[in-house]
Amino acid sequence: MTEQASATSALRAPSSKRLEPLRRVDAGVLNIAYYEAGPGDGPAVLLMHGFPYDIHAYVDVAPQLAAQGCRVIVPYLRGYGPTRFRDKTTPRSGEQAAMGADLKALIDALGIERAVFAGYDWGGRAACVGAALWPERCIGLVSVNSYLIQDIAKAMVPARPDREVPLWYQYYFQLERGRAGLAANRRGIAKILWQQWSPNWQFDDACFERTALAHDNPDYVDVVIHSYRHRFGLAEGDPQYVELQRKLAAQPSITVPTITLDGEGDGVIPATDGSRSAPKFTGPRVHRIVPRAGHNLPQEEPEVFVAAVMELINE
Repeated sequence: MTEQASATSALRAPSSKRLEPLRRVDAGVLNIAYYEAGPGDGPAVLLMHGFPYDIHAYVDVAPQLAAQGCRVIVPYLRGYGPTRFRDKTTPRSGEQAAMGADLKALIDALGIERAVFAGYDWGGRAACVGAALWPERCIGLVSVNSYLIQDIAKAMVPARPDREVPLWYQYYFQLERGRAGLAANRRGIAKILWQQWSPNWQFDDACFERTALAHDNPDYVDVVIHSYRHRFGLAEGDPQYVELQRKLAAQPSITVPTITLDGEGDGVIPATDGSRSAPKFTGPRVHRIVPRAGHNLPQEEPEVFVAAVMELINE
């Protein structure tokens, strides 16, 4: 079922607003920095950010959910912000199995039995992995761009030329020149991607810099480069995730109640009617297209994202 979600022009939080204070917890291989809001006994919601963004993608979503009684958890992913690997010898993997494992380790560490998993881009992939592999821990899923578990076996099948062009950064990162470029120009690359992916979003310099600080993490470049090489089958994964990756290679279905969102103005993954991914959702699923929204949908249209989360909680 495809619907048109209404977007609003509500006043956004000032660009200087930050999600603070942060908390920290040892969770699996990471010491995760995260923002928490709302009552501790409320329904839990994990809000997972993407690349090249950070937790401030949810700067307006988190307080709205907290005000409606949710326990909101917004973690910095591996390689972002103050999140750190606990052991210097741990591979700086950015593979999808690692992202899903991080999500599960976080809810385990926080004693959360079940939560809504919500996200976009890398965070949406982590949420999809969590919902597919541990449905008993997932109240429901909100995923931008539908089913995001990578089919690495088919990664070398080319898309139409017009679909390949927006993926320039993925091909760039396969080269050592791309690694050097990301290390030297992480802010410049991120700003170009923000502009290309969200052409209708008028962010200012303060808004961008607030997030760009998270890319100064010492593991950012290694994790990003590994993520984009692994998804093409051009980098080995961390051996500890072999079994999880085997399960993901089977393209598991998602059985939990799901709301998928596409931004009508998404400059990297064009909006669709959701029918192509429909077989992957074997539980209740609604697909919505959000007018004008780009790739960073929760920051661009927070009210729509909040409404989707609350719909799952109130089912």
